[in-house]
This record gives sequence, structure tokens and C-alpha cells, in this order.
Amino acid sequence: MASALNFRRGIFGLLAIVCASLLFWFGNDLNPWWPLLWFAPLPVLVFASRSSWWSAAIVAYLSLMAGGFGMWRYFHLLGAPFIAWLSVYSIAALVFAAAVLLFRALLRRGAWWSALLAIPSVWVSYEYIRNLATSGGTAGSLAYTQLNFLPFLQLASVTGPWGMSFLLLLFPSALAIGWHARRQARRVVVTSIAIIVVVLIFGAVRLAVPQSGPKMRVGLIASDATGDVWTAPDGVRTQRLFRDYAGEALKLAASGARILVLPEKIGTVSDSDAQSGNAAFQSLANKTNATIVAGMVHVSSPVEYNEARVYTPGVPPRSYDKEHMLPPFESKFRPGTTITLLPKRAETCGVAICKDLDFTSPSRRYGLAGAGLMLAPAWDFTIDRWWHGHIAIMRGVEDGFGLARAAKNGYLTVSDNRGRIVAETRSDSAPFATLITDVPAGHSATVYLLLGDWFAWLSLVLLVFTLAQLHRVWRNKALEPNNPG
Repeated sequence: MASALNFRRGIFGLLAIVCASLLFWFGNDLNPWWPLLWFAPLPVLVFASRSSWWSAAIVAYLSLMAGGFGMWRYFHLLGAPFIAWLSVYSIAALVFAAAVLLFRALLRRGAWWSALLAIPSVWVSYEYIRNLATSGGTAGSLAYTQLNFLPFLQLASVTGPWGMSFLLLLFPSALAIGWHARRQARRVVVTSIAIIVVVLIFGAVRLAVPQSGPKMRVGLIASDATGDVWTAPDGVRTQRLFRDYAGEALKLAASGARILVLPEKIGTVSDSDAQSGNAAFQSLANKTNATIVAGMVHVSSPVEYNEARVYTPGVPPRSYDKEHMLPPFESKFRPGTTITLLPKRAETCGVAICKDLDFTSPSRRYGLAGAGLMLAPAWDFTIDRWWHGHIAIMRGVEDGFGLARAAKNGYLTVSDNRGRIVAETRSDSAPFATLITDVPAGHSATVYLLLGDWFAWLSLVLLVFTLAQLHRVWRNKALEPNNPG
């Protein structure tokens, strides 16, 4: 009889791993299907509610590891060894397993409300600490799976990505509690669903409110077929590439584009040829009355910068140095420390480069400066054109600005400050892919801009609370007359 029961539990555990890992795989992939992640932890939580602690931990760990294996191809493309993927996902799986055990312990002792908060508080605390401690920033957040779910995305304007990840895990926790406790936990389930409904109503209203400020016509250009696999070296090849880009920019300016954005690191310039490097774009800016933002490598021996140079009509070129580098590819560059705002514009525009927008700063500094449009030269890896190319969209929702992002091996993307994609095309759609569109450029004030990562700190407080609750229910259990332990 015992062996038959163990067999059934083993089959139940295996099914939980298979179901959860598939939901994690396709719900948190490079091209995620957003509804799946709302249910991904549920099979694990249902299993954990009626199983031993060690089997619950194993099922939770294996579910997240198997679900994350779809990202191995991305790590491999970046040249990372298998151990790099293994370490990243092992840590995440251990955190998830610990969260499930905390949920299970509180659930089985009748602490429904504390159990509801357990997994969201553990995971969001982990996401926030990882954001502070690693070079990836917010890039691994579960919130980015929901970029296509626009009403829910508006929550980022209040909480940043942290509140989105929290509710993503609150929902399956509530369902699992309802499954385990039935009517006893009805209020927990109803309250959780009501919170999510309120958030979605807020999102729908925010999407319906017209955006302030005038529209600005922007043009984006990128080429994946320039003959240079990486950045064009200093000298003739860079000058030729600059002229080619300038020719495409002239066409967009003739169609009314007032701001033109080119990709990251299209060529290399040194101090000795600074004037010749600037000539093609500065003369074009003066001629067309358009502002041009071009990414390049600036060599000022012995220092190198990943730089976005800004060419404004009648104004000497300005520059922005990338703040957050992608190791090991960009470890040689000196990080920048200051933001760059475009001069002489009715609406404030800021400049950032690619990975900078994986982090909540410098975007929040631009938002506090009143930026209504962010201009972002970028360079993706083709396979991550959707995932990494769209992370920057959330920064606009958080900090109240639109986005014009031009990426090699990615997308040319223009989005508004609600996260709606205004226009988009692939960088490999033509030898020189171009996009021209109008985008609202007015700044929008947000709660997140005012309070910053307040919800991440709230999650840390809630984590301490759930741990204290666990201690309390354990102590009360131990003090019961019929429990000598």
C-alpha cells in the first residue's frame, strides 16, 4: 500500500515538473507567450501543498531548471560556457525552491495570508538584489514577459518592474491556496483577484488618457550588411560607413525627420581624426536642421569610450558615454557617469546606449530631468531582438518618456510612454533599414519617478514579515499541549 502511494506521488511530482517547466520555458523565453507565466508556478505549488518538504524542494528546483534550459542557446550565442548558464539558473532555482518551502510551511499551518505573500516577496527581493549586485541589471525580471500585456504593463509607472513580478507570482499562489483550503481561504483568493482587476482597470484608464505634448518626427537607420562584422576600424572604412549612413539620413530628413538615430558602435574615431569623423554628420545636421545621434567607439589613448555623439544644427557636437557595459565584450571601455540632454528643443530629449536601459538608472535621472523622448543607439544579437530590444520600453513607462531605439542585429523601434509600439521594423529588412514616424514627445509624471524602487523595499519588508510569521506559527505549534516537540 505504501509503495503504491509513493508511486502515485512520484507520478504526480513528475507531472508537476513537466507542466511547470513547459510553462516556464514558453512563458519566460526570448519570445515569451505572456499568459503562460501567470500559471507557471501553479503545478509546483499544488504538489508542494500535499507533499513532503524534500520532494517539494526537488520538484520546485527541477521545474525552474528545466524551464530555463531554453535560454541555454542564448548563453551559447554569447560565448558563455555551460557553467555560466548553470550557475545563473541554479541560483534562481534554489531561490524558487526556498520560496516554495516557505509557502508550503505557512500554508500547512493555516497562515493563508502569509503564504500568499511568501513566493512574491522572496522572488522580488531576489530580483532586486540581483539587479544591484550583477551586470545584468533588471534584465532577468519576470516582468519583461508581460510587455505585450499593455494594461498590466502600466503598473510599472507606479512600482517599476517589481510590482509586476510580485502580482505575477501572487496570482498562482492564491489559486494554490484556494485549491488546498477550499472555502476556508475564499477571502484570500477573492482579494488577490480583486487587486489584479483593480490594477488592470488602472492600466486600461491610463492607456485611454491622451498623452501630453507635441509629436516629434523621428527617423531610425541600421544596417546588418555593411561588410563589418563588428565595429568598423578607425580610418577609411569608418569614414565610408559614416558617409553611407549620412546618405540614408539625408533621405529621412528630406521626409521631415527632425531627429535621426543610428546604431551603437558603427565605427571608430580617435582624437587625431575627430574633425573628419564629425564632418559627415555635423554638416548634414546644419544642412537639414535635424539632430543626429550616432553610436561610435571613441579612442582617446589609452582610454576607449562607447559613445553616442550628438550633432545638432549650429552647435558643436556633444557626447554621451555608455554607463553600463556588457562583459566581457565591453570591459575595455571606460563607463560614463553623466546624462546628456539635447540642446535647443521644445521637448526635452535624452541619450542612452543599449544596455543602459536594462537598468532603472540612468533612465530615472532622465525622467527627473523632464525627458519626453529617449534616443538610444543599440546593438543586439539577432536571437534576442524581441527580448532585449523591448526591455527599454518599460523604462519609458516607468519614467514617462517615449523611445526611439535603433539597433544593429535587432529592431528599429519607436514606442510611446505607455509602452505602445508606434512603429517597428527589423534591421535586416534592407541593406540599410530605415523607419520614420511621429511619436509623442511630452514628458509624463509617474509615481515610480517620484518614489523610485519603493516596491522592491516593500517586498523586502514583506519577506521579513513572512519569516516572522513562520517563526510564530512554529512556536505556537510547539506550545500546543498535545505537541511535546
